[in-house]
Amino acid sequence: MRRASLSAQARVEMLLTVRRSESMLVTLGIPLGILVFFAEFDGVSSVKNPVDFLVPGILALAVMSTAMVSLGIATGYERRYGVLKRLGSTPLSRGGLLTAKTMNVLVIEVLQAVLIVATGVALGWKLTAGIMAAIPLLLIGTVAFAGIGMLLAGTLRAEANLAVANGLYLVLLFLGGMAYPLSRLPAGVRFFAELLPAAALSQTVRGVLQSNPSLPLRSFAVLVVWAVAAPLLAIHFFRWEE
Repeated sequence: MRRASLSAQARVEMLLTVRRSESMLVTLGIPLGILVFFAEFDGVSSVKNPVDFLVPGILALAVMSTAMVSLGIATGYERRYGVLKRLGSTPLSRGGLLTAKTMNVLVIEVLQAVLIVATGVALGWKLTAGIMAAIPLLLIGTVAFAGIGMLLAGTLRAEANLAVANGLYLVLLFLGGMAYPLSRLPAGVRFFAELLPAAALSQTVRGVLQSNPSLPLRSFAVLVVWAVAAPLLAIHFFRWEE
């Protein structure tokens, strides 16, 4: 019964996403815009090959914007308008809801990744075999950010969730090493940034996509901790209604 509920909810989530076409445009457009802007206007001038630096970071940014911000805000307003309260009376569990929404996010991220990689190649980025190693890292990042988004959506009022999600997005964009190197940050700030999921994801993806691929183990460990802790916290604290 629960498996059928999960499958049905996943289909509903995809239909709702398709109907929010304006949100899809923003979700797809912002990462591509940042990639093109920083690549063309020398935004990372201290890096030898800006596009090589930017593509992995923008892939991480796309995961964060979709799995945390878009998912979290949409879920928060579903909670506000009583949609989730009705779901709470069905066999669908909190974990099932998180899983269904994460599955929907993954579909969107595949489209984002294709567009980002294609744009990167057009800007001179060379696609490497490391892309296969990047896929599981992006999946782990998706789980981590979906957990954060659902935690915010399930504990805060819709307006507060909207403000916190957008504010957190800007903070993590600044501290995530996505559009410019973490080395530009002061030492203390950099140490703190490296403990956050944004920097962990961008650093690991960049590590496996470089010409001499290597997985930064400290960043990978941080990413895994977030991917385990955030969903567990979301499942525990999530409430179906405000």
